Amino acid sequence: MKIVCVHLRVSGRVQGVFFRASMNDVAVANGVVGWVENNPDGSVEALLQGREESVKAVQNWARNGPPGARVDSVEVKDVSPDRSLRDFKIIR
Repeated sequence: MKIVCVHLRVSGRVQGVFFRASMNDVAVANGVVGWVENNPDGSVEALLQGREESVKAVQNWARNGPPGARVDSVEVKDVSPDRSLRDFKIIR
């Protein structure tokens, strides 16, 4: 099983619409570990790690987000897996 890790930066109307809480639910349901946080500039950042197909599922969800969100862009960067990650967290 191939483990991948990606860093996302999601821009648009993604704060104040339960984006982080919804991403948490989607990540946990897909067995993805990592974190999600709001940025001061109004964007949301996330680190997603898990099986390739599971990470892709969360990444695809992030392109639309929850009802009420308007996603303008999703920047994706492959990063090295962090074996210390054990769960998914909402930070900040």
